[in-house]
Amino acid sequence: MQISQNLGTLFLGLVMATSINCHGSEPVTETVDPVGDPAKETVTIRIDPSKTYQTIRHFGGSDAWACQFAGNWPLAKRNAIADLLFSTDTLADGHLKGIGLSLWRFNAGGGTAEQGEASGIRDEWRRAESFFAGDGGYDWNKQAGQMWFLNAAKERGVNAFLLFPNSPPVQFTTNGKGYATNGQPNLPAQQFDKFAGYLADVIDGVRKKTGITFQYVSPVNEPQWDWSDGGQEGTPYFNNQIATITRSLSAALLKKSLATKINVAEAGQIEYLYSEHNRPGRASQVSAFFDKNNNDYIGNLPNVLPAISGHSYFTTSPYKAGADKRRQLAAAVAKVPGLEYWQSEYCILGDNEGEIKGEGRELGINPALYVARVIHNDLVNANATAWHWWISVSPYDYKDGLVYIDKNKTDGNFQSSKMLWAMGNFSRFVRPGAKRIDASSSLGTDGLLVSSYLNTNNELVTVIVNNDGEDREVKLALPTDPKAGTIRAYETSAVSDLAPMRVAGGNFVVKARSIVTVTSKM
Repeated sequence: MQISQNLGTLFLGLVMATSINCHGSEPVTETVDPVGDPAKETVTIRIDPSKTYQTIRHFGGSDAWACQFAGNWPLAKRNAIADLLFSTDTLADGHLKGIGLSLWRFNAGGGTAEQGEASGIRDEWRRAESFFAGDGGYDWNKQAGQMWFLNAAKERGVNAFLLFPNSPPVQFTTNGKGYATNGQPNLPAQQFDKFAGYLADVIDGVRKKTGITFQYVSPVNEPQWDWSDGGQEGTPYFNNQIATITRSLSAALLKKSLATKINVAEAGQIEYLYSEHNRPGRASQVSAFFDKNNNDYIGNLPNVLPAISGHSYFTTSPYKAGADKRRQLAAAVAKVPGLEYWQSEYCILGDNEGEIKGEGRELGINPALYVARVIHNDLVNANATAWHWWISVSPYDYKDGLVYIDKNKTDGNFQSSKMLWAMGNFSRFVRPGAKRIDASSSLGTDGLLVSSYLNTNNELVTVIVNNDGEDREVKLALPTDPKAGTIRAYETSAVSDLAPMRVAGGNFVVKARSIVTVTSKM
């Protein structure tokens, strides 16, 4: 790639046409953007492909819990929901059909749905079937709604899949429930091998049923929490138990000649990965599992993925404090040669230092901008190689859904949220194998966040998150002139859902409170 003398300044003008938004919002009229106030400072964004960082593996989402019901809705509606999540198609008017998730997480239930009210889980939608049949064998026709979405993802081009349980099957747990008692681990040691064998059987059974192989299995979820309130399936574990379960699972997968890799350990907060924080024996997981001198070392197992996973909950506000924690995490991961970090679960929880609350469904741009800033922080400061959302389809009055549906088992309405499209500013364009490259802004504040990526097809992707209350005139300085006709730009804002922006001459304006993705071939 030849670097031009003047960095080949790229200018975009934003011109849009009136269109019908097919994503669940009202029709919007898209207007011509002015060049901006010449008295205002132009923000220069410089891209340097010679400075590279992590390789992006995938952007993902989970099928827990609503897909068990939405997967049985009328075919046209579930297809439309699947399109929003997985499609990489472009419609005739230039709008995008979906956000092109590149990984799909499948929840292997613990069997609390079969227990019904006796499960102790109050919300029926948070109970989950297992693949166990009543006679103790397997029934591969179970979890049918989730299986439908699994196949729908594959049909739309998703080729990475991850299996995860929140609880072992209730047949194996200490208390016969899918959640713990008094914060104690809910799986006795004598059942570790059976639990591992069950997961291997499910991976093999789903492969035979659908032709889909789970590339990854994540055997434990947020082991630091007590999971004793009956709100959902879950169990705590100590690090030594996780290591023993992982060893059993490794052997079970090898016995069935399955190539599935094991991902650990879905930490409930990122501090538990690099410090003891407030959970001794359940934290410092980078060193616990990947330091050769630790008794819980599992990095030598042939099918353990050289990646450690954690969740971004409770560490996102204020932004600068979150960035500092992520840099500490990146430093801890970097001490282990070849180890990567996956941000494997997030939605907006808690009150986040008063910045935004998790409670209350909100389809507008405010939570979308918050999510975009979290994604940026995780990718740029934690060097995350993967970024996954929690419940992709939500029936709740909460900021947890990419797509929202009525809480109805057989039919209902659905609509996309701006959080879906904000994630799409990354997931639709930054494809598996992309390298994050250096990007800097002359503005120098976290009100305007910028990151850049180079896809394997030599496509350059730059994502700009303008959280400020004013428009920003931007000059994008590229290392070389892009190929003619390859420049594309898309905006998510209060009135746009990844709407296309026509290329023209002049500096371009990133609207206040918006997210813009620019792509070009170099």
